[in-house]
Amino acid sequence: MTGGAMSGARRLRAGLRGWGGVGAMAAVCALAAVLALLLPLTQSRGAGDGARRGGDGVAHGSQARAEAECTDPEKQTLAPSGADGPTIEAIKSRQGEKRKLVVGVDQNSYRWGYRDPNSGEGAGLEGFDIDLVRRIAEDILGDPDAVQFKAIPTNQRIPAIQDGRVDMVVRTMTINCDRIQDVAFSAPYFRTGQQLLAPKSSPVTGYDETLAGKKICTAAGSTAFSTLEEDRKDGDLVASADLSTTVPNQLDCLVRLQLGEVDAVVTDGALAASQAAQDPTVELKGDPFTTEYYGVAMKKDADDLVRRVNRILEDYRKDTAGGWQASYRRWLSATMGADPTESKPPAPRYERES
Repeated sequence: MTGGAMSGARRLRAGLRGWGGVGAMAAVCALAAVLALLLPLTQSRGAGDGARRGGDGVAHGSQARAEAECTDPEKQTLAPSGADGPTIEAIKSRQGEKRKLVVGVDQNSYRWGYRDPNSGEGAGLEGFDIDLVRRIAEDILGDPDAVQFKAIPTNQRIPAIQDGRVDMVVRTMTINCDRIQDVAFSAPYFRTGQQLLAPKSSPVTGYDETLAGKKICTAAGSTAFSTLEEDRKDGDLVASADLSTTVPNQLDCLVRLQLGEVDAVVTDGALAASQAAQDPTVELKGDPFTTEYYGVAMKKDADDLVRRVNRILEDYRKDTAGGWQASYRRWLSATMGADPTESKPPAPRYERES
């Protein structure tokens, strides 16, 4: 199938820039590995996040049932409310040092959820997702620092919520039809799409026939992995593309790319732009080939928490001085461009009734 035909079957758009190098990246990875011991890492339990399709609501194969029930997953959320319910009351009733919001995050995604190696000892987590977590904690508990961060691998996001290890996950998590069968999502807080990352010298030009025979790295349990599998099955991806390399976290794909173990990485364009900023020898290839929306994920029955987060998000979007726009400017404008228009989520629709 030609690149033009493939791109014609898709939805589009994104942007970017660069920082560091392979040496700096190695230092970052080494420091992250050490600091990971200081951040409570969840252990694997039960089924993985379940490789899922992107937020455009298109489903294939095993997703046929979900597709029949779900066409716009980003709209399947509850109307905002500031009322405290049983979930929020349980969080507020925690005593002493445990009176914190427990949130699953990433600690290795540059400018999203990461530790700055230049911040010295005790470097705290920071980034676009972390800003949102602190805003939620401030609203619910009155303190932006009342957070217990837990590092969650990509494929453990849903199990961590279902098992009660975290109150929510804020970790560049795409809302899609499969996932809303397992967890509840907030309204979208960011728009992105799957995109290809490869060395600048690579003959790969995008999500097209130049991927023939190429090794592609994705994170296990990510929408990228499921999209590639489904597209190859449907003939939208060249059959000879090698999808056998999966890793727990997206940053591991960048390291594999730097070591020459894979030819390309597929991940959300927002994350790919951040990875390109970490290594000036790689770049984004071609346009995004899906449209997806990030949401805050919570337990299915945590209705009061979902409503509260949606109310917080409404205020966060309106707050131009210290909310969404300010966080984008601080963390993402350097890698994704000064104009945030393409990254802004759509006006929220609250079509879930209970």
